[in-house]
Amino acid sequence: MKPKQVVAALLVREDKLLICQRTRHQPMPLKWEFPGGKVEAGEHPVEALRRELEEELGIQARIGKEVTHLRYDYKNGGAVELQFFRVDEYAGEIENLVFREVRWVERAELPQYDFLEADLTLVRDLAAGKLL
Repeated sequence: MKPKQVVAALLVREDKLLICQRTRHQPMPLKWEFPGGKVEAGEHPVEALRRELEEELGIQARIGKEVTHLRYDYKNGGAVELQFFRVDEYAGEIENLVFREVRWVERAELPQYDFLEADLTLVRDLAAGKLL
């Protein structure tokens, strides 16, 4: 089975990153994640991330360089290929349009949040100052 293509933004403000909590009604409820989503057929990853950030946060983002990409295989058999991009600039004010909560956090505090399994290695690397 082909992995689901997913893009996510590492929105950076000073030394903080924007993290988002899923609602109770989404798959993997109440887990924290970085904003983003699925790449649609025929869509370029950068275009997909720009679209997702507008749908989820109401911003027009300037997508920066790819920070990392990884593949994660879930125990139930599903797999995702994740691409993470740095975002330093955007137009508009961040609005929470789909999440239970959005929050700016210091990178050292990231491991205190209950992130999606697929994000855990990235969260540890960010907290340790290895990326960004």
